[in-house]
Amino acid sequence: MFNSIKILYHQGKQYISDVRTSVVPGVYRGRPVISNSSVDEVALVDLCPLNAISTNPVQIDLGKCAFCGECAVAFPEKIRFTKDYKLASNDRSRLIVKEGDDFPITMNEQIIRPEIRKYFSSSLKLRQVSAGGDNSCEWEMNAANNVNFDMSRFGIDFVASPRHADGIVITGPIAKNMATPLQIAYDAVPEPKIIILAGVDAVSGGIFADSPALDRRFLEKYPVDLYIPGNPIHPLMFINAILDFTRKRR
Repeated sequence: MFNSIKILYHQGKQYISDVRTSVVPGVYRGRPVISNSSVDEVALVDLCPLNAISTNPVQIDLGKCAFCGECAVAFPEKIRFTKDYKLASNDRSRLIVKEGDDFPITMNEQIIRPEIRKYFSSSLKLRQVSAGGDNSCEWEMNAANNVNFDMSRFGIDFVASPRHADGIVITGPIAKNMATPLQIAYDAVPEPKIIILAGVDAVSGGIFADSPALDRRFLEKYPVDLYIPGNPIHPLMFINAILDFTRKRR
């Protein structure tokens, strides 16, 4: 028992008590801020292999961004990454950060379906579908329910069967061989149900966006309820995204 007390003393709390205000340590790259400084915009755009950066004005599409940070390294006077991990939105257009902007990314309250907060504000069960993912986002979502982040305390859980789920979380760019299993999983979820895209590959296709090995027609048939950018996503990003989407802030 004495040894256990020593460990607690040296390591502090083993869990994150407040996921809303916790600060991510280390070199985490969150929401970028783009200054109004003049730079070689052609070189800046060419630097991004995912075509996440565009001009007139200079802007970064977080739905395409891999958060590699190369743009901030090459043009530190133009771009810097904050530690703001609350990057998700139900409005795809809100994932675009423009130069001169320095405000949080938020949900569009006007387009949240009434049934979302009526049925899922206290409990949300999700079926995760890895549609050709590289396991990075999958690992992070698994971590969201470990003892540190403890997502289950909010009534949010992953379930084994889509028949027991309230919606699906898609990771990966949706490879052709996963298009049919994804459709089957979605069809098995009872109404009302939600669709969440987690990670850059799911949101835009990522580095595989133009690959003939993909079949993203599923996303043309159904409206997406929530976009969570990142490469990979962070557990705090995922948890806050779900909370902001399903519950009104007090």
